[in-house]
Formats: sequence, structure tokens, C-alpha cells
Amino acid sequence: QVRLVESGGALVQPGGSLTLSCAISDSGGILADYAIGWFRQSPGSEREGIACLSMLDGERIDGGRFRVSRDWNTDIVYLQMGGLQPEDTAVYYCAADVQFFRCSLHAPDYDYWGQGTQVTVSS
Repeated sequence: QVRLVESGGALVQPGGSLTLSCAISDSGGILADYAIGWFRQSPGSEREGIACLSMLDGERIDGGRFRVSRDWNTDIVYLQMGGLQPEDTAVYYCAADVQFFRCSLHAPDYDYWGQGTQVTVSS
């Protein structure tokens, strides 16, 4: 019932910026509050938490070159990334915690996942 769709992945040059989007839809009408986490995974590596935002209390975890935000008029959460480097190359995922609405960088805390969007940083 809950569907997450990431978009915005692209090939960017080192030092560039990119904004990813995560659109949340709920056909079952079960969503009230939730938390969104952003993760990334490169081949041979574990899934890494980058940022999160709770819609319940606004708790946010981000910083450095990454910033999470929401368009409060829509169910879209953004991940703004700057100063990208080749080591940032990965598939980026958003995930939703619909049970406890907690901002967390721990992947098992999340209930629903998007399909991912590829970010490649290369010259």
C-alpha cells in the first residue's frame, strides 16, 4: 500500500551537486506520520544511512554535504547533495518507517523501500 519512488539520479562530475527526490504514496490510507531515511549502497558495500527526517516531530539527521528536506505541500522528500566525489557513487534509496516514525540511520528500522536511483560521480 505504501510506495516510495526515488528519482533524480544522474551522472555528475566531481565537485558537482545533485538533488534526489522521494515521492511517497499510500493507496491504503494508512499513512499518518512517518519518517523517511535516505541510504546508499555501492557494490560490495553495506547499505549506509545518510540522512533522515521524521514527519512526526521534525527530527532531522543530516549534515556536511547532505541535507534532507520536505515539500510540505506534497509527499516528496528531497536529499540535496553537494561536493560530490567518485566515492559517492552508489544506488541511493529512500525508506519509510510507518510504525514508530523515528528518524534513524539504521536500515532495519524501516518498513518500506524504494527501488533506488543510481548516482555516478565521474569525470
